[in-house]
Amino acid sequence: MQFYYDKAACQNPRRALHHEWLLTNGLGDYSSRSILCCNTRKYHGLFVCQTPKGRCVLLSAIEESMLGENREFLFSTRQHPLQLYPAGYEFQECYLQEHWPVFKYRMGNSYITRELLLTQHKSRLIIRWTIDGTGILPKTLRIKPLLAYRSFHALTHANDDISKEITPLNNGFSVTPYRGMPTLYVQTNQPYHISQEPCWYYNVEYQTEHMRGFPYSEDLFMPRALDIELNGVGVNYLVIGNEPCTEDPAKIWEAEAKSLYTSYPAGDNDICRSLQKAGRQFIVETQDKRTEILAGYHWFDAWGRDTLIALPGLTFASGKIKKGQTILAQIARSMKNGLVPNMFNPDGNDAYNSVDASLWYAFAVQSYLEIVPDGHSWVYEYAWPALKEIVHSFQHGPGLDIYVDNECLLHAGNENTQLTWMDAMAYGRPVTPRHGCAVELNALWYNTLAFVHELAKKFNDTSIDLMSVLEQMRKNFMLHFYIPSEGYLADVYRNNWLDKSIRPNQIFAISLPYTMVPEELQPKIFNCVKDNLLTPFGLRTLAPSDPSFKSRYEGDPNTRDLAYHQGTVWPWLLGHYTDAMIRISWAVEQAFYDLLDTITPLFGEHLLQAGIGTISEIFDAAPRYRPNGCIAQAWSVAECIRLLTRARNRAPGIYANWENKVTQQLLHPSTDTVGYGRIL
Repeated sequence: MQFYYDKAACQNPRRALHHEWLLTNGLGDYSSRSILCCNTRKYHGLFVCQTPKGRCVLLSAIEESMLGENREFLFSTRQHPLQLYPAGYEFQECYLQEHWPVFKYRMGNSYITRELLLTQHKSRLIIRWTIDGTGILPKTLRIKPLLAYRSFHALTHANDDISKEITPLNNGFSVTPYRGMPTLYVQTNQPYHISQEPCWYYNVEYQTEHMRGFPYSEDLFMPRALDIELNGVGVNYLVIGNEPCTEDPAKIWEAEAKSLYTSYPAGDNDICRSLQKAGRQFIVETQDKRTEILAGYHWFDAWGRDTLIALPGLTFASGKIKKGQTILAQIARSMKNGLVPNMFNPDGNDAYNSVDASLWYAFAVQSYLEIVPDGHSWVYEYAWPALKEIVHSFQHGPGLDIYVDNECLLHAGNENTQLTWMDAMAYGRPVTPRHGCAVELNALWYNTLAFVHELAKKFNDTSIDLMSVLEQMRKNFMLHFYIPSEGYLADVYRNNWLDKSIRPNQIFAISLPYTMVPEELQPKIFNCVKDNLLTPFGLRTLAPSDPSFKSRYEGDPNTRDLAYHQGTVWPWLLGHYTDAMIRISWAVEQAFYDLLDTITPLFGEHLLQAGIGTISEIFDAAPRYRPNGCIAQAWSVAECIRLLTRARNRAPGIYANWENKVTQQLLHPSTDTVGYGRIL
């Protein structure tokens, strides 16, 4: 898809600053800013790189200007107190994005186009400027790199520890601002000279951090300026990297562009394919050659739960079978006492504080076999030992107050811990205390046991017989969780007490391959979720009728965490909502028609709203369902890929008509979405 924002959209900064683009390179590096090429987050930067100290913003921004006829024309944009300066956006004609971001500016009768590209599997950013026109053309392109050189979670300020020395190169210079940090190489393909003295740019502000209740102002270091000689119209390149570039940047650009266009042809407006393209941004190869799934951009690293929930959609449903196999095998090797790490730390000290991550491992293997039905030999060699370890360890108690009680139900945690996916803490306390027997944990546990039981029979492993446990679970689960008078499942059972909150966690009891819920009761549970929790952007985490319901996700960190799972909408839940819908529906095509019609805004207007072409982490729980959290979330994208793949397979005619309708809406947006952009 080609995403396009016209002059009117670009010259409305109040809105344009909330449209963000993202480039990645498969190594965990990224480049990301707003469509005005202005940073609004501390996580934004032109070159954010994996380093021994974690991901760091090395090159925050560049101040660009054209010089000629004794005038300097600045066409970059920054936020300073009470103003945007320079105000380059005032000259911006449009923003275009297909495979990389393109910015077009007008200076009199001259036109300047800026394009950015990260080379795949190489820590290198290439910026290309194309200049054309009929008027007086500029003589010099002045480039001032603005360095942050700090963790992407932090901010920096003017200091005397920074090294102001540069090392001249044949085609630019290098700079190492701080000992122990990577050297940055700044190189061009045109004649140039180094100008300006090093200096600090003070009070650069990030409005989104201000809104989120975090510090939002920092100082950026300008080591030197490059004045690049221009010979009228033409193409000029700048290469930024942590090692010198000895190749022709034009040839590098051509090769990278050819690879992208081969994988994703121009003019391809297939929505599912577009999301698969967005999904590849989350799969990275670490410095120690591990393949991981980053949970979200900009601030999340690799998390066990997120990885396993996202893996079926990002790999198996997207045709990346080998990637999925590699990650499953790696995770199996990382288990301790049957627990999958909640967080994979770069230093190897993984955090084991999640109960459901291990149970999602079984579903990921089931998803593999759904796509590769003859893949049992691979499962036996690489996943079977891990599946048996999970069952054995959980039955004997792996710690964290995780154990199987005398009714064969899975218990986890205590009043001070948050071990499920609803793990928000505010003011040092759990927001949604779910210790005890949580409904989705027991649904996942039963699914795991039943799957392992069936595999044991297939593999002739007589050491495993779980039939009696499964029978006890089916009986006691319904006895304790089902509320006959209301027709839905409670969220938590604990010491003969029920949390009767209407939450989406009950959907897993009817969406997973193996279910404990009798067939005749499944529609009641599904309809409870549909009637109370379904929105155009995903499922609410709490029914609006609940006194604890929060309709907006905003404010400082504690205030936001109080709303995180108390109504806030999560798109990733739509994947299992779809699986449950297929299970209970007599008329599957009609069910897909209704569902796709309801969630059209998620795949229409939202692709132009926050992270362009991708799906946000969360949304407000009430209209206008404002997107929030990460602008690109792995399990949001992954589960929407699974949803659309199922729709295309189970209701191809319905899906084709719906996709055409959404595409037409994106091509010709309604008047109430003018300024959000469109596709070409």
